[in-house]
Amino acid sequence: MFKRIAHTAGFTGLLAALLLTLLQSFWVAPLILQAETYEKAPAAEMHEHADGAIAGHVHDEEAWEPEDGWQRVLSTTGGNLVVAVGFSLMLAALYTLRSPNSARQGVLWGLAGFAVFVLAPTLGLPPELPGTAAADLTQRQIWWVGTTASTAAGLSLIVFARSWLLKALGIAILVVPHVVGAPQPEVHAALAPEALEAQFKVASLVTNALFWVGMGVVSAWLFRRHEAASTQSGLNHAA
Repeated sequence: MFKRIAHTAGFTGLLAALLLTLLQSFWVAPLILQAETYEKAPAAEMHEHADGAIAGHVHDEEAWEPEDGWQRVLSTTGGNLVVAVGFSLMLAALYTLRSPNSARQGVLWGLAGFAVFVLAPTLGLPPELPGTAAADLTQRQIWWVGTTASTAAGLSLIVFARSWLLKALGIAILVVPHVVGAPQPEVHAALAPEALEAQFKVASLVTNALFWVGMGVVSAWLFRRHEAASTQSGLNHAA
């Protein structure tokens, strides 16, 4: 069982990380690079989202960051690989509890993961370009963890619970973090234009959706393949 989970997660994580890096390189990264030009521009060129509100930003010249080109691509790929393998391990572990009947069911698992880890948190904390004012990091992290946990629990009750009372409880759990509200900065301000921010939000959501759907399909297919191989091996030994 552990071998099946490890193989599924390893190959799925690698393929999903490469897919995400490819999508980010052609769509998300150019938007970030464009936003960084505003971040490094003189303060006089900053735009405001609220009347009289200017985003304060301090750029640490001594802080290391990957250079444009192969350093940035390798750094992004490495980070994506760690994240993808971690999420793939989670999916493979869930498959041991409820094995997918087909690779198509991986789409549903992928969409569920997208809803839990991307869509729900984005409703309160949308993706941000460099130079965007943000609330306290610790508060945002606490809200993010709480939102993902409540979304996972709520979706589980809605999908798997047989009692309508439990399904209703699942819906209530889903909305709790959004009723509480995500922590927000005192002033909503950014250095990049609003049009660029809108493009970045769309790009982030679409690339993450494709990442999760792809990861769900590949992980379900690989898990079923390893499961079938294990069953056949058991039959051969029995014979």
